[in-house]
Amino acid sequence: MTRPLVLASQSPARRALLDAAGLTPEVIVSGVDESRVIGHDAAELASTLAELKAQAVLNLVSRESLVLGCDSVLDFDGEILGKPDGPEEASSRWKRMRGRSGTLHTGHCLIDAAADRRIIRASGTVVHFAEVSDAEIAAYVATGEPLHVAGSFTLDGYGSAFIDRIEGDPGTVIGLSMPLLRGMLGELEIALTDLWRS
Repeated sequence: MTRPLVLASQSPARRALLDAAGLTPEVIVSGVDESRVIGHDAAELASTLAELKAQAVLNLVSRESLVLGCDSVLDFDGEILGKPDGPEEASSRWKRMRGRSGTLHTGHCLIDAAADRRIIRASGTVVHFAEVSDAEIAAYVATGEPLHVAGSFTLDGYGSAFIDRIEGDPGTVIGLSMPLLRGMLGELEIALTDLWRS
């Protein structure tokens, strides 16, 4: 029997990554207030938030479920950047980031409810931002896209045109590393292929 996979995230991008990889998760939004959690290390903060999300929905799922929580933050110049507070912050971030690079960290927490085990891992990918103009930044912020994502950019939307290149797994930047998830499942002695849609 295929184990139910529960995604503790409202991110359509994460759901799309799982769907494209042959998985059909149930989505339960965790309701965790990310702004209340402070951290000094980007990978550690992303992992902590991912665990809080997974833990928050654990009591809402069946005993056979696998619960996956994810969270992403950008490490730019030693500063941890989550979602911006609004258009002005998104715009000022882009004016600082253009032509430079940062590391997007995504934390993953996978809980096997049946075995009462959890695996927590983080992945990081270096993102090189393009030299975009003020007009391009204003147009991008006006789309609203950068207001809802860590670091104020996406790799799978309008923002893709403003990323020159990356070093690492693109899924990490989008919000979920499938190779890392496969490894985490392996640590729980579960084959990713067993979760594929039949």
